[in-house]
Amino acid sequence: MPLDGFTPWPEDAALAYRRAGYRQGRSLPELLHDWAHEHGPRTALVHGTTRLTYSRLDRRVSRMAAGLRLRGVEPGRRVVVQLPNTPEFVIAVFALMRLGALPVLAPTTHRETEIAHLVAESEAVGYVGPAVHRGFDHAETAARIAARSTSLRRIFTLTAPGEQTGGFSLLPGGALAFPLHTVDEAPVPDRRLDASDVAFFLPSGGGTTTPPRLVGRTHDDYAYQLRAAAEPLALAPEDVYLATLPAESTLTLGCPSILGTLAVGGTVVLLDDPAPEAAFHTIAREGVTVTTVTPGIAARWLDALDGAEADLASLRVLQIGGGTSRLDPALAARIEPGFGCRLQQVWGRAEGLLTATRLDDPWDVVLGTKGRPVSPADETRIDAPEDNLSVEDCPPPPHFAGPADQ
Repeated sequence: MPLDGFTPWPEDAALAYRRAGYRQGRSLPELLHDWAHEHGPRTALVHGTTRLTYSRLDRRVSRMAAGLRLRGVEPGRRVVVQLPNTPEFVIAVFALMRLGALPVLAPTTHRETEIAHLVAESEAVGYVGPAVHRGFDHAETAARIAARSTSLRRIFTLTAPGEQTGGFSLLPGGALAFPLHTVDEAPVPDRRLDASDVAFFLPSGGGTTTPPRLVGRTHDDYAYQLRAAAEPLALAPEDVYLATLPAESTLTLGCPSILGTLAVGGTVVLLDDPAPEAAFHTIAREGVTVTTVTPGIAARWLDALDGAEADLASLRVLQIGGGTSRLDPALAARIEPGFGCRLQQVWGRAEGLLTATRLDDPWDVVLGTKGRPVSPADETRIDAPEDNLSVEDCPPPPHFAGPADQ
């Protein structure tokens, strides 16, 4: 059923994409079932000493979906998800989609003003976030927002294992707060989802004076993005992806990143710290083959190479991107000899347009551009599809699928 306030894809374009095979009519939670069936015993997620197989990940998603529904989250409702790079991020996002609710993804750096805006804009009935993260009390902030909100009535809090308690609490204003680890019930049959409907919302834009906009991404279009973005990387089940940038960001979620790696049966390693020492140790320990960083983090990593003792030989591709920031050609030229891997420049928007250099592109293209669109559907909407694009060349997203202007 179409979502109120959401501008759907034009039917003629959607039909053309289905006929061309770009869209396959499978929702993301259905695809997770497929991945679990095909890759069941393989490791899907790694976080510190925690390791989840595909089968276990799929089961935990189904159990959390049942638990969320039992605690009042109904199909069609929106829930703000503000979690760090932990398995609970992946589990919660898929669980909400599986029960038919819509995750509204938010970075952990957002504070009360931004989260209150997302809650109001989406009429969110729930919030999933950490109790405290990097010294900031997210649970207390969510409780304050709930006390003023006309919609927010359920808060689910991720706590450290040593701090976990049972039960729930009644907050001022009538909202209920639950420890996230208690949201675990016997699975129920999946809700049938239409792949052309919205799967989740990504924040886009925003600044010190402008609140972020919500961009709705459909199951069909995001599933295609994962396949299209994986192709230039030749991503395979043997690949290990390291997520150091925020999990909800465009670069880390689906370029192909976390979800794209799961789609091919690879392993995702979640690390909430891009510092060189932690990242290098994790790359060596887990045999990471692909990761994504910003130009600033790439510079820090290069500067730390001289004193690094970790073996980074497994790394085969370093993706670099991040908004409108450009990778200085002099810095780019140090990547491949420094890390002994290939460089891929990427550029993406929450609205959908995604460009990337190819691993067989000429060196001057890799150094000086953000590559070509990964989707043939996007190339047909760009004046010079044979050209690689600088950030300034990139047009507005050609198939924006966001909510209608209010």
